Amino acid sequence: METLFFLIVSLVAIVSAILVVTCRNPINSALSLILTFFCLATYYVMLDAPFLAAVQVMVYAGAIMVLIVFTIMLLNTAVIVFKSRVALPNGPLTGEIIKQQGHTELIGREMFTTFLLPFEITSILLLVAIVGAVILAKKKI
Repeated sequence: METLFFLIVSLVAIVSAILVVTCRNPINSALSLILTFFCLATYYVMLDAPFLAAVQVMVYAGAIMVLIVFTIMLLNTAVIVFKSRVALPNGPLTGEIIKQQGHTELIGREMFTTFLLPFEITSILLLVAIVGAVILAKKKI
């Protein structure tokens, strides 16, 4: 009986994991991921680890997936994907120039000439964030 239950849960887990990757709608993909998390929690129960199963359901299937679904709905990715167009080459760079010089060199040249000020401002903001995180994480003496 346990073997049959294990096989059923395994089949559901495999199908839901495949649906996570193959679903075109991000909400359906997130719901399939929740089902995969519940199958994993079922495995924990079958292994006599009910605490891990409860944590799996509360943390991953609950809190994390709520954040993911909220982010998907907030960004409204379906509208962006269906209404967007492929960007055509714009500017003096052609495919031949990109193949000759390489993407990395061209991106580096633009970053450190045309976009130097925004690059440096971003660097300073990241440095401030790192220092703030270290200060917040430092224990009181």
